Amino acid sequence: MKATRDPLARHLAIAVALKLAALAVLWWAFVRDERVGVDADRAAAHLGASVEASASPSARSGEQP
Repeated sequence: MKATRDPLARHLAIAVALKLAALAVLWWAFVRDERVGVDADRAAAHLGASVEASASPSARSGEQP
């Protein structure tokens, strides 16, 4: 494969690589250890729905409504 002779393409590739490296470093430094706990009750409350303890489907498997 021939090396590109277009300086614009080379500069853009370098810029994209540097930005990806910067994003990886920022993620590693600030986001890597963060965890978000989600439970069904809080998610349902946020979406405006209710959660039933024993949710059963309305139609049996293989049965058409």
